[in-house]
Amino acid sequence: MSTPASRHHKRPRGEGQWALGYREPLNKNEENKKNDDGLNVRQRIIDIYSKLGFDSIDPADLRGRMRWYGLYTQRKPGIDGGKTAILEPEELDDRYFMLRIRIDGGQLDLRQLRVIADISNDYGRGTADLTDRQNVQLHWVEIESVPDIWRRLEEVGLSTTEACGDTPRVILGCPLAGIDAEELLDSTGEIHEVHDEYIGDPAYSNLPRKFKSAISGCPAHCTVHEINDVAFVAVQLPTGEKGYDLWAGGGLSTNPMFGKRIGVFVRPDQVADVYGGVIGIFRDYGYRRLRHRARIKFLVNDWGPEKFREVLETEYLKEPLPDGPAPEAPRGNRRDHVGVYPQKDGNFYVGFAPKVGRLDGDKLHAIADIAERHGSGRVRTTVEQKMVILDITPDRVDSIVAELEANDLQVRPSTFRRQTMACTGIEYCKLAIVETKAVASNLIDELERRLPDFSDALTINVNGCPNSCARIQVADIGLKGQLVVNDKGEQVEGFQIHLGGSLGVNPGFGRKVRGLKTTSDGLPDYVERVVTHFEDQKKEGESFADWVQRADEADLK
Repeated sequence: MSTPASRHHKRPRGEGQWALGYREPLNKNEENKKNDDGLNVRQRIIDIYSKLGFDSIDPADLRGRMRWYGLYTQRKPGIDGGKTAILEPEELDDRYFMLRIRIDGGQLDLRQLRVIADISNDYGRGTADLTDRQNVQLHWVEIESVPDIWRRLEEVGLSTTEACGDTPRVILGCPLAGIDAEELLDSTGEIHEVHDEYIGDPAYSNLPRKFKSAISGCPAHCTVHEINDVAFVAVQLPTGEKGYDLWAGGGLSTNPMFGKRIGVFVRPDQVADVYGGVIGIFRDYGYRRLRHRARIKFLVNDWGPEKFREVLETEYLKEPLPDGPAPEAPRGNRRDHVGVYPQKDGNFYVGFAPKVGRLDGDKLHAIADIAERHGSGRVRTTVEQKMVILDITPDRVDSIVAELEANDLQVRPSTFRRQTMACTGIEYCKLAIVETKAVASNLIDELERRLPDFSDALTINVNGCPNSCARIQVADIGLKGQLVVNDKGEQVEGFQIHLGGSLGVNPGFGRKVRGLKTTSDGLPDYVERVVTHFEDQKKEGESFADWVQRADEADLK
């Protein structure tokens, strides 16, 4: 008697997709979220933990739900990178927190900036780091101070709600929205509408993983739409009507994927509903069985854009969307806003480069004072760990540039200062293996000294672990922190090197050359060597990423 074919094939294991009936939690994180919504931790912080102190915090809140309000325990000082993957979380935890303040669209007025500066000085030992998602992160925050921090932030319209966790995180936007003379659309209204409708809503506070968004009309494509979970990129129809091209499924980390065009044209008044549809698909169909496969990129990759569009239109929007055009190529070869440029109203904006995003409370106050003295009430953060001051009249440009540069806030920085980013690193992060901020800062100083005339675009992204918070795979030189063996046979901090990653017209992930690593101490020598080879061999107009694709391996080592 023959065996039925079905017996030879196991039923595929459920991926934990709610829409297919898999409602029982399949891992510890999902169990915690089912037991209690992360948004509910706020009241416990106010009523219990801030009054009774660190030791009163429930472990499920401490290492889980507190992220829903931008709080992570920071790394206990003195634990080397070799222990990162070995120790239990409670052994890595310090009794202090990193606190992430969400700045949707990177938009701040001076009152808000000063409140962040005061909180930094009063409660964060003066720390303030700009992230590559337009947020500000403080460190050394004690649980007792959190309610007062929230009160101060909320009085000026800021918050930490869903700055971390399996939630809709900060919405990226062009810092020049509404003022760039060449922008297709001012996305400010759409960002506010999405924020007000979805952030802090319990209907969307239990996602399979984090959810990163961007809405922008920027001609430089500064919000890197290709690597967001969902992105709305301004486009124009042949009729002249302006709207957005929808992208979904981008993300880096240990399994990088570029976002895919869903192929639809979204009117500005439809953005909030379409965002709700995409995040609804992620909530309901996203994979919840394995954390490392839970980002929306895996679902989009498995379904493909056509099925994703069909489910979006039929199940969530209940109406079809028209086809739309792809975005134009990005303006220029540096997708940032550093320097002095005209606004559409005849004034100027001034973008400047703090070193690897590292600032402090006093420096934030100085930025606010400089802006105010020069007639500006608005500053912006960028996705490159930089800042922009808006609305400078032509007669005050020279003065503000001089004053910013006197405060080591470079308006005309070297390529190395302008285009080097670094994640938090082992100084505060429990996932990190190596130091990043000081290493990157030293690298900038060394390269400026050794290669003073280098002027090509060149991104150098420094990451303390494999998770790619600093976007290593899409950098010209991407540095992934790990322990390496030096010439003396000792295990020391260092980096695996990715070369020639890029976004834009020819997107691609960095090339890995077999065995290409460097110690942290040897990093300046390595970068000087490979950049010198590029300068010697490049053809007219050739980018570093293009050169890497054709270069001999010997010249990349």
